[in-house]
Amino acid sequence: MADRSSPRHRTAHVADLPVAATPLRQRIHRRGLVVLLSSLGGFLLSVVWSAQFVDDVIGGTVVDALLGEGTRDSAVSGVGSGVLFALVSGLAGTFTACNIAAFGVLAPMLDGSGNRVRRALGAMRPLGWVAIGMFAVSAAYGVVVGLVGTSMPQFSTATGSGMPARLVQSMVVFGIIGLAMTYLGLAALGLVRDPFARLPNARLVFFGALIGGFLIGRPFPLFRALFRDAAESGNPLYGAAAFCLQSLGNIALMAVIFLVMAYAAGGRAGRWLAASPNRVAVITAAALLVAGVFTLLYWDVRLLARRDIIPWYPTAPWA
Repeated sequence: MADRSSPRHRTAHVADLPVAATPLRQRIHRRGLVVLLSSLGGFLLSVVWSAQFVDDVIGGTVVDALLGEGTRDSAVSGVGSGVLFALVSGLAGTFTACNIAAFGVLAPMLDGSGNRVRRALGAMRPLGWVAIGMFAVSAAYGVVVGLVGTSMPQFSTATGSGMPARLVQSMVVFGIIGLAMTYLGLAALGLVRDPFARLPNARLVFFGALIGGFLIGRPFPLFRALFRDAAESGNPLYGAAAFCLQSLGNIALMAVIFLVMAYAAGGRAGRWLAASPNRVAVITAAALLVAGVFTLLYWDVRLLARRDIIPWYPTAPWA
């Protein structure tokens, strides 16, 4: 029988630990504490998060540095510039809470065994499965945008339920993404059924699909500029290629960091993770719960408060 402490079994849940080693009451207390602290972290992140800083200061600075001053404010013209803008604007959108959380889930999967080159090569496999899900969603949405064109909700500025249709779309998409991440965080703790318990590769494809789904919900200027260009082109192949390139840019930096972590994973941190599947479950659950709660509160509750549809939601002065 395989050793359950080996890297192959790192996705074990807290609930899988022997009762003799971890009493039932203690396990319930620990899981409840992880849920409580992670949910609190997601709430606090929704209070302090500034989309303007992330999109305009960080993202805009990256685009200006790579494409030239004022590029982010001008319309995309031509296939060549559209392809380049897709890749660069995706790179500029790297530092979103959901993107970081998705790779936070991958981090505990790092294998500390073997030499450094073998570990780095081994990390390519989970990245490949993530890419499959991400490109599938990005390409499908690009085709839809190319076919439907300017009739898409993200193109519209008309109001519905007190807000632009594109924000309604964002609420729906990110609400689903937030619920999915929250559920999988609870599943990592063994509190609900894990639909991917016997399908680890399907889990990675699903996370990739969530990353691809960011394009469907994201309403901010750097992403909307490319969306408008794809919609006005009327070319589904161009839409698919542009959206795939933007998603590729979106994960490029995080993928490099992940590979560097894999290369260095044989040290003390790698051995510490390998020593207990419980630690892997807690880290995975915390990353998903923080991101899931943040996404739900930021995109569905705080957004309603900003449009005066609900009375109030706490927001930091800079946010």
